[in-house]
Amino acid sequence: MRAMKTDEAAAAPSVTAAANRLARAGSTGIPCPPVADLIGPSDIVRAYAVQQVTTERRLAAGARIIGRKIGLTSSAVQAQIGVDRPDFGALFDDMRYGDGELIPYQRLLQPKAEGEVAFLLGHDILDASDPAGIRAAVHLAYPAVEIVDSRIENWHIGITDTVADNASSGVFVIGDRGRPLDEFDPVRVRMVMRRGGEVVSQGTGQACLGDPLHALTWLARTAIEFGSPLRAGDLVLSGALGPMVTAAPGDVFEVSIEPLGTVTAHFSDNPGPAGRAGKDNG
Repeated sequence: MRAMKTDEAAAAPSVTAAANRLARAGSTGIPCPPVADLIGPSDIVRAYAVQQVTTERRLAAGARIIGRKIGLTSSAVQAQIGVDRPDFGALFDDMRYGDGELIPYQRLLQPKAEGEVAFLLGHDILDASDPAGIRAAVHLAYPAVEIVDSRIENWHIGITDTVADNASSGVFVIGDRGRPLDEFDPVRVRMVMRRGGEVVSQGTGQACLGDPLHALTWLARTAIEFGSPLRAGDLVLSGALGPMVTAAPGDVFEVSIEPLGTVTAHFSDNPGPAGRAGKDNG
């Protein structure tokens, strides 16, 4: 899956049609049918080509990429979605919210919350073959809440649908304080997510491809294959540590990831209209 192949696939009419379908859903707030009918249920290169078209459009409109997200790393989430492999997408600057900052619910369509470890890279990763090098590339780790979202109606997605849809990305919240990896081991973290004080999801670092650093290694290797390696300063959402939970207007999710700390995602109580991208909307 070299970058050249993705570039070639991006020129296909079916790829443009899929990107346009997803864009209409995002702009109108009305979820769309799956795009697998346009790009096939298993053509991963074509699915990433759709993602590439969407990314290039966002960059042309002034957005800035600040990192990557890894999706479908938890067996529980894979079972919820019905897929069997991880994927990745881009993190844009307007997707990031501060701890406890009000997230306009109306910018989302079908949001679900996940607790995960976020990594801030201090070095480029140009070689993914050395686990020690991957670990050394991490500057700090943070507790995070990812709010995944889908432009596909009722989350009826296969692997190519979610890849095309920027790995079903929505927004995310990062804790204020990071810790270096010499202070803890990511595989041993314990996550508890509460909504209104009630525990709604739990998990450990082992739920994320066996270790969040394994997920980071997978992403680093795949990014190199696509010709866009991870760079110093990138944020990486490493993947869910437990089942994802549907979010409703007014919900407050508190995610504790020990020993990293706690982070809160707070949604506005205004339910719509959905789908207007950008932090300043709503």
